[in-house]
Amino acid sequence: MAREHRAPPPPYRVGRVSLSVSVQIQSIERAAAVLQLLTDRSRRRALGDLASELRLPRGTVYGILRTLQTVGFVEQDAESGKYQLGAALLHIGSSYLQGSELRGRALGAAQILAGETGESVRIGTLHEAHVLIVHHVPGPDERLQIPEVGSLVPLHATALGKALLAYHPRLAAMVNTRGLGSYTAATITDADRLSPELEQISRRGWASDVGEFLPWTASIAAPIQDRGESVVGAIAIAGQTARICPDRSPRDALVGHVIEAARMVSRALGGRPW
Repeated sequence: MAREHRAPPPPYRVGRVSLSVSVQIQSIERAAAVLQLLTDRSRRRALGDLASELRLPRGTVYGILRTLQTVGFVEQDAESGKYQLGAALLHIGSSYLQGSELRGRALGAAQILAGETGESVRIGTLHEAHVLIVHHVPGPDERLQIPEVGSLVPLHATALGKALLAYHPRLAAMVNTRGLGSYTAATITDADRLSPELEQISRRGWASDVGEFLPWTASIAAPIQDRGESVVGAIAIAGQTARICPDRSPRDALVGHVIEAARMVSRALGGRPW
């Protein structure tokens, strides 16, 4: 009895599937790049600006924006025609925050710290070479309420960021290599100045900045450890320089409150009190 021979599937089918997946991945990467550009800027962005920064044809970027609009991730201003992040992303961000153990364990300590110091309090964690603000207790100065929940702030120019960088040397090296952007006249933009400060922070257990990110504003931060003794976040107070750092030096009492708050959160995360 003759054995039945079946023809193998055409080889091009495998190639077609691979090509389709590759195109889909590229589309997702481009959509993510558009969202990242809109996140990095507080102002709305024009189609031409986005296409220029992404180095893509206007038609390609327009198609991506239209798709993102359909699902609510991007909105277009009716008057200017410019684009901004959409409200649908708020639900995704809220889900992330609700699932954040760091934020959940830090809520009580943040409220206590705000009451003890009378200043605004922020909890931050690392996110793509920035600090992601996961919790924010407003303080008395309305004009200082700029970094809100979900905002990204620089690592090298904030007490929160430096409290994280001091315990992540590889990230610190990468940040130094990329260059240190200037936000105010006080911002540290020289790696030779930043490195010794990070070493000092790792020894003493707290960080500060005096007008390095926002003029006339100072902040004090301390690192938060988890059960594996890894620094997973930081807690900070911020307020007017005259209140936080008179004579350019942080007030000892405020430093003590911040360190104790960080210890409280670390204990809640299973970390060993230091």
